Amino acid sequence: MRIAVVGPMHPYRGGIAHFTEMTVQGLDERGHEMRPVSFARQYPEFLFPGKTQFEPDDEAPAIVRGAPRLLDPLNPLSWLRTAWQLREQRPEAVIFQYWMPFFAPAYGTVARILRWAGIPSLAVVHNALPHERHLGDAWLSRFFLAACEGHVVMSDAVANNLQSLRRPDAAFRRIEHPVYERFGEPVPRAKARAALDLPEDAPVMLFFGFVREYKGLHVLLKALPDVLEALPDPHLVVAGEPYDDPARYRRLIREHGLDAHVHWYDDYVPSGEVPTYFCAADLVVQPYVSATQSGVAQIATHFERPMVVTDVGGLAETIPHEEAGFVVPAEDPEALASAIIRFFQEGWAGRLAEGVRERKHAQQPARLLEAIEELLPGSTE
Repeated sequence: MRIAVVGPMHPYRGGIAHFTEMTVQGLDERGHEMRPVSFARQYPEFLFPGKTQFEPDDEAPAIVRGAPRLLDPLNPLSWLRTAWQLREQRPEAVIFQYWMPFFAPAYGTVARILRWAGIPSLAVVHNALPHERHLGDAWLSRFFLAACEGHVVMSDAVANNLQSLRRPDAAFRRIEHPVYERFGEPVPRAKARAALDLPEDAPVMLFFGFVREYKGLHVLLKALPDVLEALPDPHLVVAGEPYDDPARYRRLIREHGLDAHVHWYDDYVPSGEVPTYFCAADLVVQPYVSATQSGVAQIATHFERPMVVTDVGGLAETIPHEEAGFVVPAEDPEALASAIIRFFQEGWAGRLAEGVRERKHAQQPARLLEAIEELLPGSTE
């Protein structure tokens, strides 16, 4: 079929852009005629909390490199131009990547114009409602999501939020979040640790991704003193750009005497460097205060790294307790420390790694592509 996909793509950075590229490339490889459409502007600079919205490297599938950059969420004229150009291409369906109400007015307008032209819209819904809620979020999300003929979600938490925001007759698929394969093969642990100047035999934990209140780095830092008392020379690698004030985290590091044990690489990690961080770690820790799902968990799964996650959103669905990792209560430093200590002292690495490998097999990108195909017009599913 001729399919358009709307969402951020190269040169935009981050997990949603990577997911959009994976979707376009995967459907192309399955024989569909793809029409990717990216953003002319994703966020205005004053609203973006990071240093840059763009990838520092040039690693992206060839099919998305020339994608027209049309949609500006703050420019209604661009919404009309995008809808017009999509209508002129006559796709049999348009797939939107949705994760934030900020994009709902633009998306909802385009989807409604396409609907009037007889072109159905589908949504891959990463978040039906945002982690940090604001007045009007539900109304905005409903404006877009109710204009779609079908939805794909990747956690029960998102599915539950979506129920009141979509049309009752809209088609629906719930799948496991696919692993990210774009980051390539693992590198030897010794090489990865040498690159990060880490001891070869020390316990190493990884906190990966941008740093924001709901990601819970502050909870992990409060848990580390108990870990230091129980384990010989543990190290925490924090690989991520701060999206809120880094001073509070630096203060916790100083107050708890963690300077020699915390290594913070406070910048966006380019795709080519991602394997180094995950392969240097024994354990990936996600101490989220709130969540729906996590792309970081899918990168960890790709590199077959066990995880400790908190029981929020869909994280426990992704990482079954004592199968692929440990699940602990949110905002509980003592429980988090206990799980980390247990992982290293009781020798769980091998058992949990095997469980992660089983999850990896179940979370291949093909299921996402199949779910989309099942929602396409004329599908017999």
